[in-house]
Amino acid sequence: MSDLRPTAAQLAWQQLELGMFVHVGVNTFAGREWSDGTLPAASFDPTALDAGQWVAAAQAMGARYLVLTAKHHDGFCLWPTATTDYSVASSPWRDGRGDLVAEVAEACRAAGLVFGVYLSPWDRHEPRYADPPAYDAFYTAQLRELCTRYGPLGEIWFDGAGSAGRVYDWDAIMAVVEETQPDAMVFTMGRPTIRWVGNEDGLAGDPVHYVTDRTDLNSYDDDVTHLGRPRYLPPECDVSLRRGWFWAAEDEPKSLDHLLAIHYRSVGRGANLLLNVPPDDRGLVPDADVARLRAWRAELDRCFGRPVAAALELVAEDGDRRTWAARLPREVRLDHLRLREDYREGQRVEGHVVRAGTTELASGLTIGHQRVHACAPLTTATLEVETVGAGARLVSLEVFDTGGAAVPEPGYVASTDEPT
Repeated sequence: MSDLRPTAAQLAWQQLELGMFVHVGVNTFAGREWSDGTLPAASFDPTALDAGQWVAAAQAMGARYLVLTAKHHDGFCLWPTATTDYSVASSPWRDGRGDLVAEVAEACRAAGLVFGVYLSPWDRHEPRYADPPAYDAFYTAQLRELCTRYGPLGEIWFDGAGSAGRVYDWDAIMAVVEETQPDAMVFTMGRPTIRWVGNEDGLAGDPVHYVTDRTDLNSYDDDVTHLGRPRYLPPECDVSLRRGWFWAAEDEPKSLDHLLAIHYRSVGRGANLLLNVPPDDRGLVPDADVARLRAWRAELDRCFGRPVAAALELVAEDGDRRTWAARLPREVRLDHLRLREDYREGQRVEGHVVRAGTTELASGLTIGHQRVHACAPLTTATLEVETVGAGARLVSLEVFDTGGAAVPEPGYVASTDEPT
């Protein structure tokens, strides 16, 4: 049953909750989301690039980790790799002596952020992609460079886009990870330890199960990895701050309400959220984007920065149903609730209801790391929670007075018609 329980590394990753994705590369200078590997390396020239400014933007939004697209589907590498000349070493940036992966890794270390890398298995530039054994050797060499040059990695992102029907040598690929970065979370492919939520809108459903026997690879075909048996694989929601994954001059950041809706339906449902913030062609996160991130963080802090914790007591048990009395330290006006369960031995809660007397305030299915609910405002000192699920154990119930903040609708889904 160990596969149904989180490892220490998975628990630590889930507690990070919010990360920043960074898509940057030759596409940034061509107004493209996907390119085919023919854009010249010389087009990469961000004259004011400042990885410290990116990390400051991540901190401003409250991110605890950052994942950089070290190589996207076009094959352009953001580090000086020995495997190909299609890299920053062939660009005018830093006079061809730059290493963007190193700069971002160092900025993350200095700020205390967990650093991760995205390395696209699909490579539209490399001729050896047509020869699977040769490409597998090429790809594992790239991965080994990333896994051995830049210190500890918290996450390695294997994007399934473009790989439908392709068989990679995952034994060789994962041997590199297991040898060099054994604590890194592995996203969706290979021998994953975390999985994609199934859309690029940043939205998790209800229930959010941490155990599954399959992972989806992308939104555009039916390619699914069957794991053979159920395994503990908590989901990560990915979405871009802008419409596109890469910066485009005509684009703009999502509204504050849209970002709040994403947060409620990702972090607020017990999943991790990886929000993409693309630097512009100067190599900086635009001022308008930073301002939107700061406003988002400020509103989240206003709503959830002053929790009032209840004392929980298990008062009744009937089969897989448990009833918990929740006593607040005083009468409190509340309009939001946050529940957490003990999932160290596996997720247990399959349904829950919160009541004040005979009034149902909120209900849902899974809880996991946390579950946030908005409810009708009321003032009370006592609540009751009923859970469904064998062995379920609540660890906290917190209430908030947000002044009537509503759960906004996501509005227009602003991801592009191409996946990351």
